[in-house]
Amino acid sequence: MRVLVAEDDESIRSVLKAHLEKKGYAVDEAGDGDDASAFLATTLYDLVLIDVMMPGMSGFDVVSRYRKRSGSAPVIFLTALDSVEDKVKGLDIGGDDYLVKPFSFEELDARIRVILRRNADSASSVLKVDDLELDMKGRRVSRGGVEISLSQKEYSILEYMMLNRDQVITRDRLIEHVWNFDYSGESNVIDVYIRYLRKKIDTEGRKPLIHTVRGIGYVLKE
Repeated sequence: MRVLVAEDDESIRSVLKAHLEKKGYAVDEAGDGDDASAFLATTLYDLVLIDVMMPGMSGFDVVSRYRKRSGSAPVIFLTALDSVEDKVKGLDIGGDDYLVKPFSFEELDARIRVILRRNADSASSVLKVDDLELDMKGRRVSRGGVEISLSQKEYSILEYMMLNRDQVITRDRLIEHVWNFDYSGESNVIDVYIRYLRKKIDTEGRKPLIHTVRGIGYVLKE
């Protein structure tokens, strides 16, 4: 999952980035509203965490412009502004949630899980495709009740594919959502990770769940 963190306080931004990367997210960072708006205009994100009061454009202005361009990534505002009027404004212009500083990582993680579940039309933190299960809260994967050990990148790719089950996903789209802005490698890295996942998930005797769409990419389906 690819996340944009827009926060002018460098110490807060770096701590957030480190925490999210530890959780397996690919993270881009912006230190002001103008940079945040530029990132959103050129990159597809799965989630945006944005401060309200920043140099240049405010977080409210950035999100308002983003929604007018039909930007659809969920947005969580991070701010010290805790009045009802500010919260209402943030939600009205297109925010999905509003988290008041200071906040705990546990609360942030829970808010993110809620938003991702909502986008996956799931009331549970557990995603299921046939007998394959992925627990977003515990970051555990199992098939047929047997736990499967995955690397951070393997987990991120599988989570994205399960959130978009039955959809054909191109290699470039997987790279956009699993690697951050600094990635400059080749798209065939996806083929390598898909092979790793198949060896662990589509083991001999089990119904294959990861399918190749020749010339396009991959799809996860029963």
